[in-house]
Formats: sequence, C-alpha cells, structure tokens
Amino acid sequence: MLWSLIKILLIVAAVAALAVGAGYVMENGPSVVVSISGFKEVELGPLQAVLAVLALLAVLYIAFKLVSFAYAFVKFLLGDETALSRYFDRNRERRGNRAMVEAMMALAAGEGRQAMTKAAKAEKLLDAPQVTNVITAQAAEMIGDRKVAEESYKKLLKDDQTRFVGIRGIMKQKLSEGDTDTALKLAEKAYALKPKHEEVQDTLLKLQAEHHDWTGARKTLGTKLRTGTLPRDVHRRRDAVLALSEAKDVLDAGKSIEAREAAIEANKLSPDLVPASIMAARGYIQKEKPRLAARVLRKTWESQPHPELAVAFAEIVPDEDPKARLKRFTDLTKIQPDHPETKMLLAELNIAAEDFPAARRAIGDLASTDPTARSLSIMAAVERGSGAAEAVVRGWLAKAVTAPRGPQWVCDNCHNTEATWAPVCSNCGGFDTLSWKELPKSELSMPTGAEMLPLIVGQAPEAETETAEELSEPAEAPSAEVDTGDGETVTVEATPVETKT
Repeated sequence: MLWSLIKILLIVAAVAALAVGAGYVMENGPSVVVSISGFKEVELGPLQAVLAVLALLAVLYIAFKLVSFAYAFVKFLLGDETALSRYFDRNRERRGNRAMVEAMMALAAGEGRQAMTKAAKAEKLLDAPQVTNVITAQAAEMIGDRKVAEESYKKLLKDDQTRFVGIRGIMKQKLSEGDTDTALKLAEKAYALKPKHEEVQDTLLKLQAEHHDWTGARKTLGTKLRTGTLPRDVHRRRDAVLALSEAKDVLDAGKSIEAREAAIEANKLSPDLVPASIMAARGYIQKEKPRLAARVLRKTWESQPHPELAVAFAEIVPDEDPKARLKRFTDLTKIQPDHPETKMLLAELNIAAEDFPAARRAIGDLASTDPTARSLSIMAAVERGSGAAEAVVRGWLAKAVTAPRGPQWVCDNCHNTEATWAPVCSNCGGFDTLSWKELPKSELSMPTGAEMLPLIVGQAPEAETETAEELSEPAEAPSAEVDTGDGETVTVEATPVETKT
C-alpha cells in the first residue's frame, strides 16, 4: 500500500515537472538548455528535448521495477520466504485481470472467439476457473461450439459455488437439443439448489407438465406462489388446470371416484375453466346429483358460454323429448341471451322440436352480423325445415363451407388450434395457453374464388334476386359481336356450362 502511494506521488511529480518544462520552453524559445551541476550546459532542440523526456520516463520505469525487485529480494534475504513469489504473483495477477476484463468486454460485444482467447489467457495467469469457465462456456455458445460449452459447464459442477451455473447451462443445452428427459432431471437438481430461481421454476413446471407429472407440477406451482413469482389469482387458475389434468389421468387409470373428486376440486379452484366444469358436472351426474351438476354448468356458462357445456347439460336428463329439453334448457339460455352461443343453442333446440319459425327468431341476424360455419348451417336447416327451395338451402351450405369456423381452442403463444382442450399446447409446449376464441377470418382458396361458390350452387335469401323457379330455368346464353378485321362482324354466343352439385 505504501509503495503504491509512493509511485502515485512520483507520477504526479513527473507530470508537474513536464508542465514546468513546457512553460519554460514557451517563455525562452524553442531550445532547452540543461545545466549539469553548473559546470556543463547542454542545449537541446524541441525534438531532442521530447526524446530526452521519454528516455527519462523509461529509465524511471525500469528503476521502479528494479527497486521493487530489490525490495522483495532484500525481504527474502531477511527471512521472508514468500517475498519473491508474491512479487511475481502480483505481476501475473495484474496481467490476468487485464485479460479477464478484455474477455468480458469481447463477450459483451458479441466477439465470441476473441472472448475465448482472452479467457484462456486469463485462466493461465489467474487461479479463478469459476469466472473463466463461465466466460468460455458463454462464448462457445455464442459461436455455436456446443462441445466446448458443455465441457466448460461440466467443469463448473466440481465447485459448490458454481454447480448451479453448470447445471443450468447444461439444462438449457439439452432443451435446445430436444432432450427433455435429461433436461427435466437437470431442472429438478437446479431447483433443489435454488428453489427461488424464477427461470428454473418456469422451466421445471413446463417440463413436469409435458411429462404429465401433475403432482410435482403442483408443488412447483406452490413454490412460485410462496416466493412471490406468481400472483395468487393466476396460481388458482393454473392449480385448477393441474388438478383437472391429474383427474383425467386418474380417470384413464380406471379410478373413477378419485377422478371425480379431483375434477370437483379443480372446478372449485377455477369455476370458469370449461373442461373442469364439464368433468365435475359428469361426476355429480354419476353420483345422482343433477341439481349440483346443473348449478356447476350454469355458473360456468355465465363466464364462458361453450357448446360442450350444453352437451353436458343435456346429459343430466338424457332421455327427455325435444320439447321437454327446450323447456329445461330455459335455465341455461336465459343467461347471456345475446351471446352468439346462446342464440345458436336456442335455435338448435327449436329445430330439434321442429319449431322452425322459433328457430329463425332465436338466431336472429347472427348469420349476417357474425357468420360462421355453424350459424350458416343452422340457417340451412331452418330453410329446409321451412320448406324453402333446394337452391336456397344449397346457398346457405355453400356459404358455410367458406365461412370462419367460429371459436376454437387456440394457443395464445403460437396460435395453433386444438380439437379439444389440453393443459399443454401440442405445438409450442406452452402450459395453460389454450383459450376459446376465434381466429382471424381466412379466405378459402378456390380456383374461381370462394365468393363464387354460392352463385354456382344456389343463392341465400338475402342475396336472392330471382325465385327458385327462375333459378331452375336455363338462362339465355349471352352473345357478343366480334370484329373480324375486314369490315365484317360475327355474332358469337356463349355456350352455357351445366354445373353438377
């Protein structure tokens, strides 16, 4: 410490001397006169003076080094056996720290190979493999050298302080390679070392869900709640999803009683979760508790009307006639009466009861304001039941072919659609990312354009300009006069094309 202070003072004195010398040159001309002990004077030009100053600085630097070495040597002679080794270690440490800084700067700048070179140099000069191995591993990943990166991460496993970093690094490599089985084991080890690490929690939860380890996933989810990395309302929803998934697996194993209890628990955790409500309702139906089943389904319908809820509601009394079913469903259809799902459900119930005017009133203008394949198909059924012409029915069905499918189970992350609800997206592996919603309308690709299909097979009523009898009559072939180029014209008639449907 004292020697460092002395060196700083000497540097300050040298800078001050240079400043004084520069002022002297500016006052007395371009030459410098150096007097040695008053006996001899030497006159130096500007360039010679600069060279002399640089030479003096070099001599002083060498002198400092020699004095430092001499001081260490004298201490060694006086009995300090480590004096010389400490002297050389300080120099090596200084150069190693410089190489370490350069490696970190290269890594931050995205220069992976240079970072690896500097890290290797720092590793030779410093006894700090924890830092150099991390830099080497990250630099190797940057340039795509997975083998070197994995070897560096494995070196970190030997030290308790760096074991977590090594396990996490190898885990991420296995995930990128698609080896989820090994990644799950590594995630469990990393979680055991640092259970509060949010990234490890999320990775472990995702892998446990993919491997259907619902019990372990619920424990991980509870840790996220306790550590404050997950809001309480989100925890309840995802815990319900896990409980429902656990119930499905139990049901597949033939344990219906345990599955029923797990489904009821999932429904209590998240009443708006449609699959949980359906499974809980069917559990109550098996226990011969229809009122509880109906109450569960009505509560879910309030938050999210869904066609599968109506199917489960029908299962409460499976053998009733259409009119009795229409009357019983009043408890459900009076909830959110303006929702499209409610309108279509009521129209379908009236069609089953063969009350087609009531079905038309129930669906209203839904086929024009929110046309979907289902609403247009319902209109086709209404028209057929009302005795409309076959061309009108075909027109509605043609529109249904090219219309949007309506709400589906869509992943919020990758927008993949699933036929049935699942806790994990089959495309991106996202957990609890499926939502019941409608995809953007997409045009059905056809050679003549999708909009021409209703004109080919028949007209829907709102676009109808001719009667059914007129549509069935052959239209007059259009004609046109064509100039032949020699002053004459020829009349050409188009031949009608018969379209079979």
